[in-house]
Amino acid sequence: MLLFKKKFLPAIRAGQKTQTIRLWKYRKMRPGQRSYIPGAGYIRITAVDQVQLDELTDEDARPDGFETADQLRAEIARLYPKQLAEGHQAYRIAFHLE
Repeated sequence: MLLFKKKFLPAIRAGQKTQTIRLWKYRKMRPGQRSYIPGAGYIRITAVDQVQLDELTDEDARPDGFETADQLRAEIARLYPKQLAEGHQAYRIAFHLE
């Protein structure tokens, strides 16, 4: 199951938000896996890639629902301060609604 803040659910349901960045100690999902987003429904994971937050571009940020990479990094810092401090790895999870 992938949990999202309520503010992201309309964009997910509309097919505008098709990825998320998560900070994990190790990869927890794999391509082809089916998952569930409460408030949006079932999704299919299409890719899980390890990424460096400081290397993300504005183009990388748009499928996540952000105009710029700086906005995306700010949201990640707000949501995951503990994981950032502990050095967890960033993973980009691409998905589509089923």
